[in-house]
Amino acid sequence: IRFDTAEQLCAFIQSVQEASPVDGFVTLEPWDMPGYDSKVIMAAGCFVEGASIELSADAPVKPPYTAYFQGGLTYEHCKYALKLILQKLMPNE
Repeated sequence: IRFDTAEQLCAFIQSVQEASPVDGFVTLEPWDMPGYDSKVIMAAGCFVEGASIELSADAPVKPPYTAYFQGGLTYEHCKYALKLILQKLMPNE
């Protein structure tokens, strides 16, 4: 998913984390992860570390601001995550 700004990208990733059942209270920040040439932000509040079937998102924080969004075990969880994402990205709508 492509965004216009780093702020939009980070808000999206933070919303995915907020919708997560594990560590949903954590506010994510971009960080210098070893092996990457830019800061990275990752949301993965899942029960199994590294599980791509559970709802998660990650992105390098650099142009083009592209987030990689995957997983989702249930329709209800994905719908809830979408609601939080839209509220954060479009607060006045």
